[in-house]
Amino acid sequence: MQPSELIVSSPQRVVWLDVVRLVAMFTVVCCHCTDPFNFYPGDSPDIDEIKFWGGVYGAVLRPCVPLFVMITGALLLPVRGEVSVFYRKRIPRVFFPFVIWTLLYSLFPWLTGALGLDAKVILDFFPYSGEEVMTQSLAVSLGYIVQMSVNFSPLGVHMWYIYLLIGLYLYLPIFSAWVSQASERAKRYFLGAWGVTTLLPYAHEFVAPYLWGECSWNSFGMLYYFAGFNGYLLLGHYLRHHDWNRTQAYSWGIPMFLLGYIITWTGFRHMIARPNYTPEEYELFFTYCSLNVVLMTIPLFMWCKRVKVRSERLIRLLSNLTLCGFGVYMIHYFLTGPSVLAVRALQVPIGLQIPLAAVIAFGVSWLIVALCYRCFGKKTRWVMG
Repeated sequence: MQPSELIVSSPQRVVWLDVVRLVAMFTVVCCHCTDPFNFYPGDSPDIDEIKFWGGVYGAVLRPCVPLFVMITGALLLPVRGEVSVFYRKRIPRVFFPFVIWTLLYSLFPWLTGALGLDAKVILDFFPYSGEEVMTQSLAVSLGYIVQMSVNFSPLGVHMWYIYLLIGLYLYLPIFSAWVSQASERAKRYFLGAWGVTTLLPYAHEFVAPYLWGECSWNSFGMLYYFAGFNGYLLLGHYLRHHDWNRTQAYSWGIPMFLLGYIITWTGFRHMIARPNYTPEEYELFFTYCSLNVVLMTIPLFMWCKRVKVRSERLIRLLSNLTLCGFGVYMIHYFLTGPSVLAVRALQVPIGLQIPLAAVIAFGVSWLIVALCYRCFGKKTRWVMG
C-alpha cells in the first residue's frame, strides 16, 4: 500500500496522485483510530455512543485500502523494463521494513513487562490483541515472530496489507503483459467481470456457500480469476486516463458515494445486530473487494483528480509524504491507541474523537519519519521503506 513504493519515476510529478495518496494515508490512520471504539476494552456508560461512532467512521473510511491499490495500478501499469529489476527495486523496500517493524510490534508486550508496566497498557495500544499478550511473556512474543512467515499477529494487524502488497508486486509484471496490449473495450470487460465478483461475499452469505463450481474440494469458482485486488489495480490504471467534468463529479459521484455508504453502514448495523455474530459476519459489509466499497472508492479517486495544487510549498509537502508514507504506515499503529486516549482525556465530544485522534497519530508519525530521513538520509529506507 504504500507511498514510498509509489514514487513517480518521471521528472514531472503527478500531483493529483499525491493528493490521492494523502487522502488514502489519512483515511487509513483514521480507520485504525476506530479500533478502540469498535473493540472498546472495558465498560462505559457511553458504550452505545462509542460503538455508534466507531461504526459510522468505520463505514465511511472503507476506500482507504482500495485507493492505495489504485495508486499502484495508476503508476506502475504497465510495468516497463526487466522483471528482475522491478522485483529487486520494489520488494526489498517493502520486505525489510516489514520484518523490522513486525519484530518491534511482536516484542512490545514483553518490553512492557520488562519495564514493569501494567499489562493493561497493551490494550491501550492494541484494543483487540487478546488475553495472550497480557502475560507479557517473551515466549508469546517469540511465537508471534515465528508466526511472521505464516501470517500477521494481533499486535500488527495492519501488516496484513504487506503480504498483499508483495503479492501484487509479484503479479504486476505478469498482469502488465496483458494490460500493455489490451484494448479499452477489453479492459472494460475485465472490470465488468470483476464488478460481478464484488457481489460474491454477499452471495456466499445470503444465497449459497458454494457458487459457480465451488465445492468442498474446489475453492476456485467461475470468476475467481477476475476477483480480488487486481481489479483495483486495473481500475486505477484505467481511471488515470479518464476524467469527470464538474457535472459528472456531482451527478455521478455523489449518488455513487452515498449509495455505497448507505449499503456499508446499514449492512454493518444489520450484521452486528445478530446474536453471537462471527468475525466474518462482522466484516462482511466492510469487505474491501465488495460493490458498496467500490461505489465509494471510484468517486473519491475521481474527486482527487480534480484537485488543482498550485502552491509549490504544498507540492513539496505532498512529495515528502510520498517519501515518508511507508514509514508512516509502519509506525502509526503504535500511535492510534494513545491518540484516542489523549482526546478522551481532553473530553473531546465522542463524535469528534476519531478524526482528531487520527490528526494526532498521522501528524506525529509523519514528523518522526521525516526527522529520521533528515538525520539518516537514504539509510532510513531500510527501516522506513
